[in-house]
Amino acid sequence: MNFVGLADRLAQVRAEIARRQHAGGWTHPVTVLAVTKGFGPEAVRAAVAAGVADVGENRVQEALEKMEHPECRGAVWHLIGHLQRNKAKLVPGKFASVQSVDSLELAEELDRRAAARNVRLPVLLQVNVAGESQKSGCAPAEAPALARRMAALAALRLDGLMTIAPLTGDEDVQRRTFRGLRMIRDRVKEDGVWLQTLSMGMSGDFGTAVEEGATVIRLGTALFGARTT
Repeated sequence: MNFVGLADRLAQVRAEIARRQHAGGWTHPVTVLAVTKGFGPEAVRAAVAAGVADVGENRVQEALEKMEHPECRGAVWHLIGHLQRNKAKLVPGKFASVQSVDSLELAEELDRRAAARNVRLPVLLQVNVAGESQKSGCAPAEAPALARRMAALAALRLDGLMTIAPLTGDEDVQRRTFRGLRMIRDRVKEDGVWLQTLSMGMSGDFGTAVEEGATVIRLGTALFGARTT
């Protein structure tokens, strides 16, 4: 695929981030995570060349294959898709973070695997704020207690929370989801666990997420165009 328009699309994204942050009253940096699921190594190369080194992948195996490709040098890899416990051993030392930890069992397995490799693995707790049955993530009511348990694991570093809004053009639905995640973060903070990262917002709804305080947005088609696979 040809990604010659990526720099222009990225500039548009950054302008929208600035506009939405101003509307929401935020001044913190927002990290753009380039989601390369379904795109080849050339997409990773184009993202890094455009100044987006943080790359998000949904599947462990697809990410590991890209990591070995010469075109993907310079990328910082983040796992953003559902992770099965039996693949946790493949993650420490390869990914800069796992944004999709949704249970204590998975967190403990990652902690064990990271400790065995003598590394500390940054993670986010995925919360299913909207309560959609087809999506991964812990229930909102369970998030504060789970966050406290995860924060106590020695080989993990709990940096924040992640969520996925319903696939809808209804901005009110999007906003309730993103605001809900921020409110959970604030509640956890009252318990003494400071979480600075809110990973929320994708190509179709990142503007609303930024207004609600997102610190990381995960963009695929907004950067690369429509997938062909």
